[in-house]
Amino acid sequence: MGLFYNTFVALFSAIGAFLFGYDSGIISSVKTLDQFTTFFHNPSNAMIGAVVSTFNGGCFFGAMGAAWTNDKWGRKRSIQIGAVWALCGCALQAGAPNMACLLVGRIVAGVAIGILSMTVPLYNTEIAPPKIRGFMVGLNQQMLGIGFIVANWVGYGTSFLKTNVSWRLPLGLQASLVPAGLLLIGIQFLPYSPRWLLEVNRDDEARDVVYKLHGIDTPEAKSAADQEFTEMHDQIKADALVRSRSISDLWATPAMLRRTLVAVGVQVFGQFTGINVINYYGPQMYEALGLTSSQSLLVQGIYGGIGPIANLFFIIFILDWIGRKKPLMFGAGSFVVLFSILAALVASFPPGENPNSAAQKAAIAMIFLMSIIFSLSFGPVSWVLASEVFPTRTRSIGTSVATCSNWLFNVLLSETSPIGMASVGWKFYLLFVFLNAVDFIVIMLFFPETKGKSLEDMAVIFGDEFDAKHVLQEHSDEKEDHFVKA
Repeated sequence: MGLFYNTFVALFSAIGAFLFGYDSGIISSVKTLDQFTTFFHNPSNAMIGAVVSTFNGGCFFGAMGAAWTNDKWGRKRSIQIGAVWALCGCALQAGAPNMACLLVGRIVAGVAIGILSMTVPLYNTEIAPPKIRGFMVGLNQQMLGIGFIVANWVGYGTSFLKTNVSWRLPLGLQASLVPAGLLLIGIQFLPYSPRWLLEVNRDDEARDVVYKLHGIDTPEAKSAADQEFTEMHDQIKADALVRSRSISDLWATPAMLRRTLVAVGVQVFGQFTGINVINYYGPQMYEALGLTSSQSLLVQGIYGGIGPIANLFFIIFILDWIGRKKPLMFGAGSFVVLFSILAALVASFPPGENPNSAAQKAAIAMIFLMSIIFSLSFGPVSWVLASEVFPTRTRSIGTSVATCSNWLFNVLLSETSPIGMASVGWKFYLLFVFLNAVDFIVIMLFFPETKGKSLEDMAVIFGDEFDAKHVLQEHSDEKEDHFVKA
């Protein structure tokens, strides 16, 4: 079936990323609605922070547990488990009679998104051809952005309703058959990851999946598929002989430690861009610049549409051509400049004190540019790089640790940002100037380039100390010696 089928599989599984984007984005609109704040008795900034951070905390534990489910039952079954959690979490939020139930629903939905945010890029990484892996895994960020767009416009549309439906409806939409139910049922008809099948000794099934993903209509295509299967087979079987699935494997050798630091680093640096502070608290930031509540939701809706357009351009035309490292350096450097300008504008023209229309528009433009820059750098690259650097034997647990790091810092920033913005105002933005300056230096000095390499070729890039064919030959010789002695 080839490229079309491969792309379809990656795009369909990325519905999990749509859920990620929708559930992350909808709360930024819902928590500003008068009906929401009235129903929950005007929650404090700390409580609003808890509504956001409990979701992120659930994501942390979901990503942690997904390491085990991915090794035990595979990528496909883990995506289905995430879809079930999503259905339960959204139902609890939509029907919440009090704040306690809402928070429980946010945690349950967070577990779902934690599972999906770790598993979807992992699955897409393992089914993608090396030359377009950036595009295939980048679909994760694309669907995430589309989910965020839908959330923003649903939130804006329901803001005109004058009953509690205005916040219950957007929270409940994700629990419908589309998309969580569609993902739960539809993923059943997609293939297992061939690399996971090799790990659990279902070699013939793995070969069939590789043939299906490659398409073997011509002798050349079949030869390429056979070559890829042989390479992944040898590497995975060798990994199984020299590595366990213990978390300590992530730092057992200098090469593994470097892989782990790169994967964790790119995920944490993505949080240091401050993009999720804007995603979660964008309406409050716009109101602080002088916009009304309705205008803030409208601007947030427009803002949400910018990123996916830039992301689509990036993953199609740039990511697999330029690579991973240069876009990350471009992103970190750009965020230093943009946050510096934003801080200067807010400091020079404080909102509420003779509002300056030009400064207000310039500050909003900086925020929009941040979305574009993020979509041309950390947005897609963080998911691609974190899931492609590990060997198969430790890919689940390694990707889990990297994703958990993402969510850990997401919790930290989502809990402290409303307090920080209220307490120190424009000075809060200087934190992101400093963090992105550090990111730029670290990426420039320590991050490798991985574009165009097969997952098995990562051993060369990171300097692994064993050769797969040599390990398999040694193991074969040992078995023969044992047989002769017996």
